[in-house]
Formats: sequence, C-alpha cells, structure tokens
Amino acid sequence: MKIVLIEDDLDMQELLRDYLGNYGFEVEAFEKPLVALKYLKDCTDCSLVVLDLMLPQMDGFDVCKKIRERSSIPIIISSARGNLGDKVVAYEYGADDYLAKPYEPKELVMKVNAILRRVNGTLNTKRIGEFEIDEDKMQILQDGHELGLTMVEYKIFSLLLNNQAKILSREAIANHLGSEFTHIKDRAIDMHISNIRNKIFDDPKSAKYIKSVWGIGYKFVG
Repeated sequence: MKIVLIEDDLDMQELLRDYLGNYGFEVEAFEKPLVALKYLKDCTDCSLVVLDLMLPQMDGFDVCKKIRERSSIPIIISSARGNLGDKVVAYEYGADDYLAKPYEPKELVMKVNAILRRVNGTLNTKRIGEFEIDEDKMQILQDGHELGLTMVEYKIFSLLLNNQAKILSREAIANHLGSEFTHIKDRAIDMHISNIRNKIFDDPKSAKYIKSVWGIGYKFVG
C-alpha cells in the first residue's frame, strides 16, 4: 500500500520512510505541500496520508482541508503541535487520527494498520492454538492475555507462529527482523528466544511451544 508523507523535517522524513518501508508500505515523501497536493490529485493508488502541520508554503490544517475537499483518503496528523485545540481543529478539518511528536514510529505503524483495516472492513488477527496475533496492534496474546513483547520479540514469535512446525535458522530469523535490526546476530537471537519463552512460560528443558533444533535454529510446535 502507498502512503503519502508530507513532512518538511528531512531527518523525520527519512526515519518514517525507512520504518514504514520495513512493514511493506511504499512511501512517497514530500517536503512541499503544494507538490504533494498535485501528486495526490492524480494518484489512483494512494492509501493514506501522514501530514505534518508546520510546513512551508501553507499550514498543515489548510493542506488537510484541501485534501478532504476532494478525497476521503485517511489522514493522520503527525505534529509537534500537540495541544487539545490543534487536535480539535484537525478532526474538524477531516483528519482521521492525530499523533503528537515525539512518538515511537511503532505507534504510527499501529495507527496506519488500524485505519486501513477499518477502511477496508477487515480485521487483521490470526489465532494459532492458544495464541492470537494482532498485527494492527503488533501484539500477541496467550489465552487472551497480552504478552508484553518487545518489537524484536514480537517479530520473532509471530514469524515462528506463522511457520508452525517449520525449522527456521537463526539467519532466517535475523533477516526477517528488517534493516533497523541488522545488529542482531545468532547469540542475540538466542537471548530473545529465551525472553519469549519466559513470557509464555515455556521451559526450554521440556519445551511445549518453541523447540530448539541443534545447530540450526528453532521451530514452533504448540
């Protein structure tokens, strides 16, 4: 899915482009809102807009209003202006959600996923035995209890769950984590697996869920 990012902070622009890209989104980023508006006018496959408020050429509220005048595309405001008054105006102008900077990029991904699922009328959850993967919230539940996984743990455990009974090498697991986690190698994978086991009460000596495959990696067998 294609996301249009209107953001004049180039460092923030690069961060969000890379982070959203790691979750399969194609990002078209614009520093100048007038160029972005022209692009949106002709874009037939754009799914969502992430919009800053403090922009050159025109205020972000005016950009939001102009987008909404001719399109129902979802809009998430991403701005350092986080007071209640700005949020009220943003929603009045047609924004679908509001994120006050600074925020964790993961939170933006969660909101993007949730809005797109709502727009498409679908839920993005999957149950595997006693575990449930909620991809919108990037959470995994065990018998309805949220496990409190870190981002790395979530990515590793969801990979194992989605490849039930398949042996996954440490290298394959590391490659799945994405470019922001290239520092994670074999021993670090083992550490994260250990943390996951602790959270799901899986004793490695008599593993019920995550089994070690000597010399290769791991597999989920629950």
